[in-house]
Amino acid sequence: MRPGLPAWKRIAARFGPSILRTDRTIDRAALGAVVFADPAARRDLERIVHPLVLADQEKTFRRLERRGRTALFVVEAALVVETGQARRFDRVVVVHCSRRDQVRRLRQRDGIGPADALRRIGAQMPVREKLKQADYAIDTAGTLAETVERTERVYAQLKRDAELGVGVDPGPADAG
Repeated sequence: MRPGLPAWKRIAARFGPSILRTDRTIDRAALGAVVFADPAARRDLERIVHPLVLADQEKTFRRLERRGRTALFVVEAALVVETGQARRFDRVVVVHCSRRDQVRRLRQRDGIGPADALRRIGAQMPVREKLKQADYAIDTAGTLAETVERTERVYAQLKRDAELGVGVDPGPADAG
């Protein structure tokens, strides 16, 4: 979403100058305030961003494939399950925490109030629904060290799966 690039151009055209900083970068807080208050605006943003993100992922994957470096290709994408894109991947890892932790973390990260945090969480698919589509789950409750340990366990399993060419498991294996 850097100035002048396709996503930036489309977002700036759709949402106008109120979401731009003086240096012409997108003010994510201002954009978030708009899209989390208006479901139609959020859908517009998703229609702009998602195809570009998917195209970039595909381009990166193909470049790595040509180099012979695709045994394990990890994509961090918050809306993979919600947008029906989970089927594009051999494995889906859902990272989750309690609603209380979600609210606290959103408030700290974005400097928003509890009502705004709850509105943003409410705009997402419930975690329990995402977990139904997960092959692996990482609970981020607890310390950072515990989360890192859980993540490393899932990563090791993903590497084993890739090395063995194992098919998708029928349900999530929770790493925490």
